[in-house]
Amino acid sequence: MMSRKPFRFKQFEIFQDKTAMKVGTDGVLLGAWADLKSGNTILDIGTGTGLISLMLAQRFPLSMIDAIEIDNDAFLQATENFSNATFSDRLTIFNLSLQDYSIDKKYDLIVSNPPFFAVNDTVDFDARKQARQQETLTFGELIKKTSELLQKDGLASFIIPYDQMGDFCIIASQNALKLSRVVYIKGNSATVTKRVLLEFGFDEKEVEEKELIIEVDRHQYTENYINLTKDFYLKM
Repeated sequence: MMSRKPFRFKQFEIFQDKTAMKVGTDGVLLGAWADLKSGNTILDIGTGTGLISLMLAQRFPLSMIDAIEIDNDAFLQATENFSNATFSDRLTIFNLSLQDYSIDKKYDLIVSNPPFFAVNDTVDFDARKQARQQETLTFGELIKKTSELLQKDGLASFIIPYDQMGDFCIIASQNALKLSRVVYIKGNSATVTKRVLLEFGFDEKEVEEKELIIEVDRHQYTENYINLTKDFYLKM
């Protein structure tokens, strides 16, 4: 039986024994980086354990956050993690797909760490990989719904594989979303770019591009990574 020991952050903790999707660097990066320029309504698409929602609740103390999660085990886990948090009164979770999510409001910030295996990838079909499959939520569906739910001056932020950035940005453009910020993420200075943080809005802007290197050496983190995540990790 898996341990009930939670993953502890500075202001909240994450139990993850009931779900295949564990706390990972991708979610932490998005939760620490996504920006809320105005307003206070946030939507977290595919919340998993609830990590990103909890990080945003910590960062933006006036925010009201809705999270959706299609997987029932992950939904129950996130519900537990939300209820344990000191800011639980600002967090609401729905157990349904994005395609079935219908609400009469728009959001100031939408975030997602979306599925990123292509539908025709040859993978073992376990729970973790099912959660990452685009069979349940394609990039097209994600971006179309994001465009529909986003405030006119709102922002949408995602973390995806670098090699899928081109297709993702084309689909975003087809849905009136314009790229405003990019961060290219490398494990260390010698590795290739594996992930990219993307921010979109409806307004045309000069795109701000940066690179983030996570480690100088194994478990020796760069100053930029420490500065981004120090409000959350206990040992930063």
